[in-house]
Amino acid sequence: MSLEIVRSDGVFGVEIRGVDLSRPLDDGTFEQIESAFDEHGVVFFREQRITPAQQVAFGRCFGEVEHNYNSEEWGVSGQPELFTISNIEQDGRLLGPRRVGERWHSDMCYAARPPRATMLYALEVPVLHGLSLGDTEFANAAAAWDALPEQTRRYMRPLRGVFDFKGRKRGNPVSESVSSRYPPVEHPLVRRHPRTDRESLYVMRDDCTSVVGLSETESQSVVAALADHIIRPEFIYRHRWQVGDVLMWDNCTVQHRAVIDYALPQRRLMHRLTIAGTEPL
Repeated sequence: MSLEIVRSDGVFGVEIRGVDLSRPLDDGTFEQIESAFDEHGVVFFREQRITPAQQVAFGRCFGEVEHNYNSEEWGVSGQPELFTISNIEQDGRLLGPRRVGERWHSDMCYAARPPRATMLYALEVPVLHGLSLGDTEFANAAAAWDALPEQTRRYMRPLRGVFDFKGRKRGNPVSESVSSRYPPVEHPLVRRHPRTDRESLYVMRDDCTSVVGLSETESQSVVAALADHIIRPEFIYRHRWQVGDVLMWDNCTVQHRAVIDYALPQRRLMHRLTIAGTEPL
């Protein structure tokens, strides 16, 4: 395969061209893809036509693929690893959650071992007056860390935060099964990438509910200031989806949010896959 890596039209992220993800990848091609992923944090492939099994097979190149714990409700037939995101109703039921991920976050940061990566495959993209809707925004938390003054970085390095799934529910009830699956955990607020050793901020306004050793007021101040810093415009890439896009992001160095600016009859259908990660260090 003749592989080409092209910088996106945003401040970070790359498009990888010359790859057909419906076919097995040779070792050399995958090494280039993984290297680009580690370096840039967001990679995407246009004009792909892949089956659910082929999406899972590509994900397994990066490591263990996690099962969708909610597969009975939002799963894809025959592929328990995939999670459906959609506003489409079929036979009286939604194919997936309509609204998900609208606030800035890193996927499953409240887990003891958050996923290494998340992959989305766009099967249907909402369009209105010829313009695609339902973009996804990405924030480069590694670049945000690099931009901090050295004095701030020295203060930040030893800090640890408490991450709690209940935080993103903002006071709404959480089932006992979910609470037991995701008890509060501690993670460093400055995370070191397990492959590149690059440092990045690991702070989310909702999920990071406190900072160890600080008062509630101090914790809220630190979390709010850093969360706002990460999403400054100079660190943001906004992806405009096309049908056939396969996009991956690194949950260690990148945060994201969904832009919900569409509604039926504009249809959206995505298949999401997550790749297992390691304990944040």
